Amino acid sequence: SKNRKEVECYIREWFDLETDLAPFYEMAKNDALLKNLVNTYHGYRIVGQPDLFESLIWAVLGQQINLQFAYTLKQRFVERYGEQIEFNGQKYFLFPSPKIVSKITTDELLALQFSKQKAKYTVGIAEVFVMGEVSKEKLKGLSLQQAKELLIKIKGVGNWTANYALMKTFRYPDAFPLEDAGVHNAIRNLKKMKTKPTLDQVKRIFKKYEGWEAYATLYLWKSL
Repeated sequence: SKNRKEVECYIREWFDLETDLAPFYEMAKNDALLKNLVNTYHGYRIVGQPDLFESLIWAVLGQQINLQFAYTLKQRFVERYGEQIEFNGQKYFLFPSPKIVSKITTDELLALQFSKQKAKYTVGIAEVFVMGEVSKEKLKGLSLQQAKELLIKIKGVGNWTANYALMKTFRYPDAFPLEDAGVHNAIRNLKKMKTKPTLDQVKRIFKKYEGWEAYATLYLWKSL
């Protein structure tokens, strides 16, 4: 049926099932940092966020706070503003649409414990989507650099946020959140370094992963 086909397509995109990981594993098996990780977590794929708006907001929510608090903020936000359906006595929420979010006041978000900056960015990103300046369709087919340039024009979206969203929504294999604290901690742990690596050191390490930066990032995150 048509519905079944749509669900199947969504799941294939969601779990990145179209990507052939064989070349990544071939490269990683000789790499000091990745070889044990790809053995341990073989078959692990990027679980995506097919909705670009959700990806950007989630990245903004996660900036400069621990993951647990980021999840709490997201849950409050989704339960407060997302549409919901009930099935077998259980409530399920959709991520709030840009149209709904664009009408929220920053004070309402402050009440959910958003910082003033995050509240402003969240509403601002929604407005950009409502005006049609950015959309998943507009970014389709662009190179990583072009897509990144378009996203970075949005207030509150920097290099890390843009790379994160492009990795999660479009599966750019070379999307790489260079400034990511998790990546830095993973490298530090695996290399048994006394301090976190510098951005230059991280860039040097990732040179070997060219074309597979997103999956190298994923497996380094998994090591944590």
